[in-house]
Amino acid sequence: MLTMDSETQTSWEDFLNPDVMRNRLIAASIYIAGFEGLKDAIIERVREFFGTSLNNEISPKYKSEVLSRNRSEKFACIDWLNEMAVIDKADVDTFDRLNACRNRLAHELFSFLGTRGMPPDFEQCFQEMVALLRKIEVWWIVNVEIPTNPDFDGKEIDEDEIMPRSLIRLQLLCDIALGDEKKSQFYFEEFHRRAGH
Repeated sequence: MLTMDSETQTSWEDFLNPDVMRNRLIAASIYIAGFEGLKDAIIERVREFFGTSLNNEISPKYKSEVLSRNRSEKFACIDWLNEMAVIDKADVDTFDRLNACRNRLAHELFSFLGTRGMPPDFEQCFQEMVALLRKIEVWWIVNVEIPTNPDFDGKEIDEDEIMPRSLIRLQLLCDIALGDEKKSQFYFEEFHRRAGH
């Protein structure tokens, strides 16, 4: 019979319990995927705004007005978004926390799966990540996409009704991977029903 202190025993029980391990691993994976979506929204939207050439070269204006701000492209874009009032200082601080949480999950995953459990601020960071992603995506839709699309001329837009694709994908990931059996099967069954299978 093994003898160990209660903390070690709990840690091993969590690590070896398929339900605990599976949920932690999926939650960490979804957070990392969501953060990559946030990072794409930050970098790709700004890149697109400054334009790229046909052979995908970064524009000189993007280099001088954005990339010159920081060696890290994501932090250079964060700084530009802050200056353009897309986000504010509180959002910049939030992004720093979200980035730190992502790095902890990616680099210390084994310890979170077993001994320590998920970071204590994990749920708060996840909610803040979704809120920041929504804020940035909705700003681009309202201030860039809608004004340049004649289909929306003269139409009143309710920002609360806007659901960016990146948030739909994240919601699908959460529902399918972490939802109860009924919720996780819904999209698959609905897809097959509409496709006539």
